[in-house]
Amino acid sequence: MKVNLYLNKRVAIIGAGLTLFRRRLLETPQEIAWEAASKALEEAGLELKDIDCVVIGSAPDAFDGVHLKGEYLSHGSGGIRKPVSRVYVGGATGVMTAIAGWYHVASGLCQKVLAVAEEKMSPARPHPQSVFKYIWDPILEKPLNPNLIWIFAMEMHRYMSKYGIKKEEIALVSVKNKRNALNNPYAQLGANITVDDVLNSEVLVWPVQLLDVSPVSDGGAAIVLASEDVARRYTDTPVWVEGVGWTLDNTEWPARDLSYARYVEFAARMAYKIAGIERPNKEIDVVEPYDPFDYKELHHLEALQLAKRGEAPTLLKEGVFDIDGDIPSSPSGGLLGVGNPIAAAGLMKVISIYWQLKGTAGKMQVKRPVHTGLAQAWGDLMQAGTVIVLRN
Repeated sequence: MKVNLYLNKRVAIIGAGLTLFRRRLLETPQEIAWEAASKALEEAGLELKDIDCVVIGSAPDAFDGVHLKGEYLSHGSGGIRKPVSRVYVGGATGVMTAIAGWYHVASGLCQKVLAVAEEKMSPARPHPQSVFKYIWDPILEKPLNPNLIWIFAMEMHRYMSKYGIKKEEIALVSVKNKRNALNNPYAQLGANITVDDVLNSEVLVWPVQLLDVSPVSDGGAAIVLASEDVARRYTDTPVWVEGVGWTLDNTEWPARDLSYARYVEFAARMAYKIAGIERPNKEIDVVEPYDPFDYKELHHLEALQLAKRGEAPTLLKEGVFDIDGDIPSSPSGGLLGVGNPIAAAGLMKVISIYWQLKGTAGKMQVKRPVHTGLAQAWGDLMQAGTVIVLRN
């Protein structure tokens, strides 16, 4: 892989905001977007008139029940009479929103960017899963009438089979993340649960059970990114974007190795190259991997080179990924505990790392000093990977 990036302007995150993540919020999509955006502006010490450009991230239009969702959300995202763009790569959208905000500043196009991600999944009928019935190849796949749980069940089964991993080992991710979410004031499903709770929950499509899966959620997230000179004027604790990476793998998912997330490895290697990271398992202090399913956190930790292939469940059992472990993983509670309003969930992961490096994560704060963190997301038909590396 060759990366030719000549964007040499340093970029910092100087403000962030989240809404509550809930199964059904009463606010409109624009109101959700504005609540997150206004909190981010307040933390940055800026007003909307100070913002040069706006980036919006949101997943399928059908969730909110409107098309042209970028235009629809622009009012609530502060994108009036300013350059506005929308990014969309399925579940990878949230981290891609931060990356798009970064390259707006790194390129010199803008000095202050407001990046907003929103998802209101509750209006989708009869269930948000129904939105995904339109993503399949109309000739090769649609006649089988698949849904995403089927595909993820095959991927989880392949991962378990390839490395001899037990369901009990994977369930520990749900136990950890829901426990971490008890410390997150924005979380939807923080709880103290046991491995037996996961193993006894409803079977959806074997081996996927109800407590293996993140919940359906509404929610919004926003960050303010700024050039170096602006950042130093507004804060003494800027958090720098040191590396970014994004890739798309083959769209034909049956042709891919379901036991390994190659799309995440390629995105991570791009981000590590830009950040100058050569030994990620020694240099990353805290990580927020994308965890819409419990097995995906392990899958992604391996693709991020933080564990060898098939090794993540062993390291999890040894406590390496606990909040007081060597590489705390999902200290926010992740999607399994905080909720999964798709685009907003990915940007929530970026915000979690930002607050960790800033030292303002409250009860979620990792106890030992942290200087380098990583957030990652994944989406579409398992082929989109997005990674961002931050440092303080």
